Amino acid sequence: MYITCLDVEGVLVPEIWVAFAEESGIMELKRTTRDEPDYDKLMRWRLDILKEHGLGLKEIQETISKIEPLPGAKEFIDELRSFSQVILISDTFTEFAEPLMKKLGYPTLFCNSLEVADNGEIIGFKMRVEQSKLSTVKALQSIGFDTIASGDSYNDLGMIKASKAGFLFRSTPAIKEENPEIPAYETYEELMQAIRSAMV
Repeated sequence: MYITCLDVEGVLVPEIWVAFAEESGIMELKRTTRDEPDYDKLMRWRLDILKEHGLGLKEIQETISKIEPLPGAKEFIDELRSFSQVILISDTFTEFAEPLMKKLGYPTLFCNSLEVADNGEIIGFKMRVEQSKLSTVKALQSIGFDTIASGDSYNDLGMIKASKAGFLFRSTPAIKEENPEIPAYETYEELMQAIRSAMV
């Protein structure tokens, strides 16, 4: 039996931190896992910037409330769920993702959690498990599932390469060039066809 594992930001919804960078005017927050492979390093850097500017969870959630799924994402997920089990695996946080999951029709999401002080300052983060995407795929395989995976960033490569079939979706030129063996697609129609073909 197949389970399709998808990244969230950049694949189904816009990058939250990029949207917040544009809203807040703090352009250095545009840096994402497309640019920095070390997620722990990236998050600690982000929290330092938030602290420096006196910004917390409330301000980020206000930005997130305005974000809509990428055009065609909801229809893509709906069709995919009609013939495959689907799990969204993200390095984002429950506190960020909930409004977006509502707009996507509440698909199953595995992500992480934030540590938030009483004043709303984000003081830390708790990763669900180390290398959460790869670990989740391996756990699913250990109980008898075949996985198909797709994502756009460095932190998706582990689950993509470990799966029976894996695809890059709207990734960067650098990531595609460094991983020429991974099929890369730009449209939901192409990705859907690739997933269907992998299940034959």
